[in-house]
Amino acid sequence: MSELQIEEATLEEAVAELSTLHDWLRWTTSQFASSGIFFGHGTDNAWDEAVNLLLPALSLPIDAPKELMHARLTSTEKNSLAGLIAERINDFTPVPYLTNIAWFANMPFYVDERVLIPRSPFAELINNRFTPWLEEPESVKRILDLCTGSGCIAIALAQAFENAQVDAVDISYEALEVADINITDYQLSERVLPIQSDVFSGVPGQTYDLIIANPPYVDAEDMADLPREFHHEPELGLASGHDGLDVTRTILSEASKHLTANGLLFVEVGNSMVHMDALYPGAPFEWVEFEQGGLGVFVISKQQLDTYFADK
Repeated sequence: MSELQIEEATLEEAVAELSTLHDWLRWTTSQFASSGIFFGHGTDNAWDEAVNLLLPALSLPIDAPKELMHARLTSTEKNSLAGLIAERINDFTPVPYLTNIAWFANMPFYVDERVLIPRSPFAELINNRFTPWLEEPESVKRILDLCTGSGCIAIALAQAFENAQVDAVDISYEALEVADINITDYQLSERVLPIQSDVFSGVPGQTYDLIIANPPYVDAEDMADLPREFHHEPELGLASGHDGLDVTRTILSEASKHLTANGLLFVEVGNSMVHMDALYPGAPFEWVEFEQGGLGVFVISKQQLDTYFADK
């Protein structure tokens, strides 16, 4: 589909002629559908994209009552919405960066261009407290969230495991600033600790019952083909070498010494899972099958790591 810019005259016409929230949602949906923008940062269609932009921009909940659809907007509100719609279409800016809101595990988080927009299937695993792999969730006392970004995974983990301390590490100081905003918003500063760390460098000698890793995993070929929306995200959080597994190599080589005796490591590698068999032939990775969609997450225990790498 060809990319179409939205012209100033079109926006001026909308501000002049559209009155209600319903008018604006309908018109915005039509503009998004015909513009050729990419959906994939929280929505997969033009209507949901319009809802997720317009309602938060008006300080309204996504599930606002239908009666509000007939509410008239002020000129100030309409001009503000027109500016956001233009930025979404003409600059390819993802909606969560325009509203500073992204959802993960049914919870809202602050995001900006210092961090990736959450879209990990880890939410399903966290909601299920990692069953069936984790037999005694109550026994989990320490968790490490590698490459925490906005802190959404770490915070969801802290909510799911109320007795656990969570270390949220990232190589990026800017990302940790965003994580700290979210940790503070959820009043979890006593249990979720943001730490600057290049993989395990910032947690020497520390061991964990669970290590959750959502590292950069986009390979060079996929980086070259990414839609423009992804170029608003920090490349540091996406790219990971030719095969997308540079950071994963480090995680797998060092994880064992940071796991307790019965510890488990979960790693998301996305589409780069296609390179894993060649890199680690015969490795006992168990690939998670998700009910709600998603792929490219494996689990491996400390014992399995020790056995496999002892033979290398």
